[in-house]
Amino acid sequence: MISSQQQEAVDAAITSRRSIRAFLDKQVERTDLERILEVAARAPSGTNTQPWKVYVLTGQARVALSDAILAAHTSPELSRQHTEEYAYYPREWVSPFIDRRRKVGWDLYSLLGLAREDKPGMAAQHARNFRFFDAPVGLIFTIDRIMEQGSWLDYGMFLQNIMVAARARGLDTCPQAAFTQYHRIIAEQLQLPSNEMVVCGMALGWADPAKIENSLVTEREPLSRFVEFVN
Repeated sequence: MISSQQQEAVDAAITSRRSIRAFLDKQVERTDLERILEVAARAPSGTNTQPWKVYVLTGQARVALSDAILAAHTSPELSRQHTEEYAYYPREWVSPFIDRRRKVGWDLYSLLGLAREDKPGMAAQHARNFRFFDAPVGLIFTIDRIMEQGSWLDYGMFLQNIMVAARARGLDTCPQAAFTQYHRIIAEQLQLPSNEMVVCGMALGWADPAKIENSLVTEREPLSRFVEFVN
């Protein structure tokens, strides 16, 4: 049994989690990173397979990966040579999912003062993904290619644990599927073994409260829209 204060603390860590897209130039202690990952590893996984592997990038290693990806991303010719290894999003969008996707996109661009016709501005904002939004810590997650769909479900719980454990320490994160397009560059930079597939990236650090994009709070559907109680 945990106390009501502990319940509130857990709830606060979960509900205060947001995707932060601008970070302070302030380092995160390695001991904090290690503890966050230790806590996150308590995520459940089928028959305790623990399918996750994490590459923690700081300093020059983080910069080098960002530079390599951006060199390809900012070149239309090179960018076309890089495609995702797995489909994160549906191949055909339908309502209500496409509506939610569009809304969060336009809500963010509106905050940043980017009009619909400002394609260069949108592209520049998207490119900031590959700098980990200037976070001091970049995380790259991989999974063994032999693992199947169930292990990817397990992986999601591990990722969530990282984000919640970070919030418990006043830190913020942004999970980033954008990195999957450049999995070949990541594999080369990190010297990944051939059996490892890139799952996603994540920025981790201290949110910059002065940046307008960090004021975005995405909406959630009410319980009545996605829950059925069956007696």
